[in-house]
Formats: sequence, structure tokens, C-alpha cells
Amino acid sequence: MGAARSALNGSSIHEFTVKLLLFFVQDGNGNDADLGIYKGKVLLVVNVASKCNYTQLTEVYNRCKGRDFEILAFPCNQFLGQEPWDDQKIKEFACTRFKADYPIFQKCCENRIKWNFTKFLVDKDGKVFDRYGTSTSSMSIEKDIEKALGSQHNE
Repeated sequence: MGAARSALNGSSIHEFTVKLLLFFVQDGNGNDADLGIYKGKVLLVVNVASKCNYTQLTEVYNRCKGRDFEILAFPCNQFLGQEPWDDQKIKEFACTRFKADYPIFQKCCENRIKWNFTKFLVDKDGKVFDRYGTSTSSMSIEKDIEKALGSQHNE
């Protein structure tokens, strides 16, 4: 978990502002989103790509939403061009194919990850609880989500 903690360099995710693309199936139109609104929630932060086969977020979201849990999806085209679409097409795809009703942010460049669908579980204080590789399905980390929901994780 030590390497995972370095992903934010000791910062809290709540200190960042990003561009919102889609929030609960409403158009974000590129508005700034202050991640401080997620204080007190457990987050699964995922870099996503429409043409990547690791797309199992909706199921875990539906089981855990409403319990101080949120998924934050960040589209990225850096890895084998698997997110070639513009923001409008990404939004349409996420809403129709995956019935996404979690926040999706504008396409961005990723640092400190190796491939699409790298997942970071972030605790209620905005610190990285754990990091999961591409092939680790969202379903298999539900036990860690439950653990983070049930405890205030301290470093």
C-alpha cells in the first residue's frame, strides 16, 4: 500500500478541481468540479476507456451507491488509443452502453499508471486506501470498499 499512497504525494484528492463531463446523466458541459464535495465518501477513482474490455463499474456502483460511496471515472486515450472519441461521444456511450450514473470527467492525460482501468480506492479523508491493476475487476475489490466504508482509514 505504500506505493499506492505515493500516487497523490501525500495530498488529499479533495484538494483538486477537475473538468466535469457527466454527472448523474446530466451534462456537465466542462464545468469545474471541486473534488472537495466528496469529503466523507469512499471513492473508486478509475481511468476508463470505451474500447477497453475492463468495463465493470456499473454493477459495483449499483451495489454500493447510497452508502457514502462514489465512482469517479476519468477517460484517457493514452494507452493504445482506446478512448478516441470526443467528450460528447464518450458521454453517449457511457449512458447508453453502461447506464453510467456516476460522475465522468473530461478526457485527460494520466500519470503514474501503466494501463487503462487502473483503480484507486480512496478513503473518506481523500487518501489512497489501495491501488488495483487493470485486470483486477471492480467486483473483486468490493470487500475493500466495504472495509473502507466501515472504517476511517488512518496512515
